[in-house]
Amino acid sequence: MKKIPTVLFLAAAAMGFCQCTQPASNTQQPEQAPVAASGFKIAYIDVDSLLSNYAFYQDLSEEMMRKEENYRLVLAEKAKKLEKEVDDFNKKFNNGVFSSQERVDSERNRLARKQQSLQEDSDKYSQELAIASNANSQKISEAIDKYIKEYNKTHGYNMIVSKAATMYADENLNITAQILEGLNAAYKPIDE
Repeated sequence: MKKIPTVLFLAAAAMGFCQCTQPASNTQQPEQAPVAASGFKIAYIDVDSLLSNYAFYQDLSEEMMRKEENYRLVLAEKAKKLEKEVDDFNKKFNNGVFSSQERVDSERNRLARKQQSLQEDSDKYSQELAIASNANSQKISEAIDKYIKEYNKTHGYNMIVSKAATMYADENLNITAQILEGLNAAYKPIDE
């Protein structure tokens, strides 16, 4: 008997499209009735293809890249200044410019605080990027979910699934292009 992925099997069982019996042992597969052929409409979306061509996703991705690049430049500039200060300190220390050990220790502590501040800025920027990325993912997900629900009001599918979770699907069930067209038509960029 061909093994059905657990998620699809459970979804079919929950919707009453197959009968399940408890296996006699862990090695037996559950008995299944054929999926109801009439009246059940299913379609799938290739999410990778959808996202790579969805204008809203592309705009948010570009915005994130700009933000990440800006943070990287700010950190690089601060790191460059700190490196110059450390080099200056080392030159002064090697040339015996400092008048006392107390002055040397004070300068080392100041540079250590600057290094710690730079690390804190890096951590802060990483956290801000992670938060923004999660927020963008949520926005994309909500926009797609909302559009699919609206789309389905006129198309009447019982189930629309992601191709990534599907072992095989007839290409005729692929509605990615229709969903993408509708999403891009509905998306109004902020700068317009």
